[in-house]
Amino acid sequence: MPAVYEARNELEHAAQQIVLSPSENEYFDQLIPAIKGASRDGRGYQLLQSLSQYSDDREAEIEKICNSNHQEFVASVNQLLRVREGTANITSEILSLNQSIQSSTENLAKQKKALVQSRGVRRNIDETTQALKDCLEVLRLANQVHDLLDKKSHYAALRALDELQTVHLKEVTQYKIAEMIQKSVPATKRLIAEAVMSDLNTWLFRIRETSQFLGEVAFYHTEQRRARQKDRAEKFEYLNSFKLNSAIEQVADETEEFDILDNEEVQVDFTPLFECLHIHDALGQNETFRADYAATRKQQKDLLLPASVTLIDPEEASLHELLEGIAGFAIVERATMKKAPELRSSVDVDELWDSMCQSAISLISKALHEVDNAEILLKIKNVIALFVQTMESWNYPVGMLDSFLLTLFEKYSELLKRRFSDDFQEIVSTDDYMPMPINNHDEYDKVVNVSWYTPDKARNELLFPCVLPFSQMYPLCCIDIRNFLNQFYFFSDNHFQHPRVIDETLKMSLDELLSEKVCHSLVERLSTQYLGQIVQILINLEHFEIACQELEQLLVAARSPSSAGGSIYLNATEEFRSNKKTAEKRIFEVVNSKIDDLIETAEYDWMAPTLETEPSNYMQTLTRYLSNIMNSVLLGLPAEIKELIYFDALSHAATMILSLPLSPDVRRINPNGVAALAKDVRYLTDFVDTLGNPILQQNLEELQQTILLMQAENSDEYYDKSTRNKKYGRVDAMNGPLLLEKYGVF
Repeated sequence: MPAVYEARNELEHAAQQIVLSPSENEYFDQLIPAIKGASRDGRGYQLLQSLSQYSDDREAEIEKICNSNHQEFVASVNQLLRVREGTANITSEILSLNQSIQSSTENLAKQKKALVQSRGVRRNIDETTQALKDCLEVLRLANQVHDLLDKKSHYAALRALDELQTVHLKEVTQYKIAEMIQKSVPATKRLIAEAVMSDLNTWLFRIRETSQFLGEVAFYHTEQRRARQKDRAEKFEYLNSFKLNSAIEQVADETEEFDILDNEEVQVDFTPLFECLHIHDALGQNETFRADYAATRKQQKDLLLPASVTLIDPEEASLHELLEGIAGFAIVERATMKKAPELRSSVDVDELWDSMCQSAISLISKALHEVDNAEILLKIKNVIALFVQTMESWNYPVGMLDSFLLTLFEKYSELLKRRFSDDFQEIVSTDDYMPMPINNHDEYDKVVNVSWYTPDKARNELLFPCVLPFSQMYPLCCIDIRNFLNQFYFFSDNHFQHPRVIDETLKMSLDELLSEKVCHSLVERLSTQYLGQIVQILINLEHFEIACQELEQLLVAARSPSSAGGSIYLNATEEFRSNKKTAEKRIFEVVNSKIDDLIETAEYDWMAPTLETEPSNYMQTLTRYLSNIMNSVLLGLPAEIKELIYFDALSHAATMILSLPLSPDVRRINPNGVAALAKDVRYLTDFVDTLGNPILQQNLEELQQTILLMQAENSDEYYDKSTRNKKYGRVDAMNGPLLLEKYGVF
């Protein structure tokens, strides 16, 4: 039973849903499935019954509602009838109004047609007016382009022309005027390009005229940097090792701001160049402009360089003008490259720079033959060095110029050698070859300060006037040597990248001057017969040897760090040392020659009838001569040299005296003749004893033993070997028998 009840409720609910469907589609959507389900389950009759029941229920409900509201319904119907009557009246009025509106509409249509016609005319007028305005604007802009050209506002003119072409002409393309203006645009662009190039050429001309002054300002600025670097180096010694343009110097000097291109002296405005560049860029003519600009600058470079220069004017004006002009030109080129890299590349600028350097070097080289003075050449070098340092600060390669400075140094060293060679030769030839007299302390200090000389006495112990051992030529040569060194090293001041060459050339040149112009000249003068001059030359040679040793140490201290280490040896040192021996030999020769002359005056009477009571005149003169030269001419010589001279002179004198009785002209000798010779030998022996040097007596032993042999009572003992070796060991084995034979004949 419960199942039957539930099925009935389900059908009633389905019937209710079907009836309450809001639309026809939903109604069928609900109805069809319900019929299919009821037919499938065999409940079709029940579904129909449920729908009928639902219909009856609704009718009953409607009837109930109508019964309860009948009076109101009747009233509503009456009211509806009245509304219907009013509606009919309104409809007639609407129809009447419609006729009136139709009549008015016809009039309005006529008026609107007239208005439309007037608006068409007005629109045509407006369009014509606007076209005229547009054309006038185009004409105004076209005139404005030419006005800007007249005012030299070239870039503004180009922009106005571009605006005219890309904007305003497009608005009037349908008019003939647009075609005419469009055809004139290329010509106008050419006018702008020609005008801006004209201004650029004027700017380039002014730049060329300003180049030298710009270079002069740059040189002055470099000199100021040099001075500041020197001041810093004096305060801080370690800065001496850092040259101009080194990283340290640039950092130290960065507080001193100075713009070469914009200062109180010179201002270079690149605006015309930039304007020209922008305009050609806008015209799409960059490559053409770049080529034209490069060609123009090359022509200006050629005009900048003179046909020749002179290097012997007092202020080096010609050289200054050349290098200042090149410097100014190159500075503008480098600045242009930095400001407009698309116009000037590093290759272009460096190519021009190399060309100018080659031309400058060629011009200077051709004029170098004029220069025959080392000081002038040093000034030339300093100008070039200033130029090199200036351009190095602008990052230009200066290797070519550094190599040329080496060429200048070679000529400079040759000129120095030539000048000092003449000086040395004059000093040597005009010297008096006498010990140098000194009259007071001032003279003494001057000589000692310039000479390499160590006095024997302290300064306060000296008594004036006095003499120094060397002659006047020695301090004069020392002064020249010092000047020669300074002149050489002057070349390395400021800028020179080859200090090792200076060290090597200086050593060779100094060696050459000292050896050939001093030492050899002194040796040539040894041919004189004046003993005092020869002695003075020997003393001078000794002092020059000392000076060379000092110079070797000085060269070691002064050489650059880049030079090879170790000691320095001058060949001149050995030259002076070896030629001291030559001078000593020459002294021996002159002394011995004088001794020969004196002994040749000896007049022995080997067969004298009586004994001589006094020594021979020649012997007295000989001893007096030896004594005099030792106490006068040879006084300044070292003791060991004087001893050698004495030793050699006495040895030579003994030999020459012994040769007198051995002469073939002497055939016989009597005891009186031997006694006279013995008296002279005794006199000579006594003189030697006064010298206080026992060694000197050895030179007289042969002579003394020969005299003893000739005076011996038994001469036969000479032929006894043991006795001969004991008493006559120094007697020559050939001379002894010969003399005994001459004595025996008597």
